[in-house]
Amino acid sequence: MFISQAFAQSGVPTTAGSSLMANVLQILLIFLVFYLLLIRPQQKKFKQHEAELLALQKGDQVITAGGIYATVTQIDGNDLTLEIAKGVEVKAHRFTLREVIKPQSINQKSQSKGKKHV
Repeated sequence: MFISQAFAQSGVPTTAGSSLMANVLQILLIFLVFYLLLIRPQQKKFKQHEAELLALQKGDQVITAGGIYATVTQIDGNDLTLEIAKGVEVKAHRFTLREVIKPQSINQKSQSKGKKHV
């Protein structure tokens, strides 16, 4: 009884080709937006960070992945010797650094501490 009723119901026939093409276009559009908004900027940021790490020089100030502020005192390939306090040096791998501190950003931070916000 149920089978005969199911076959008796007929809707508007749809063409499988057009709905399949619409679904594929929607998926491609979503992937394109995802790539432009998330993947591409992240890759650009990663490449910039890697370039900063490869350009490290003796005397540069850095922040480690653990949040420790340090100054680079020696570079030996990918191994760095970092001075975290006077007379206290530690070794770290180049790619465990989170950020290279630029001298202008230090000056901006010290100036903003002096200003009082109302």
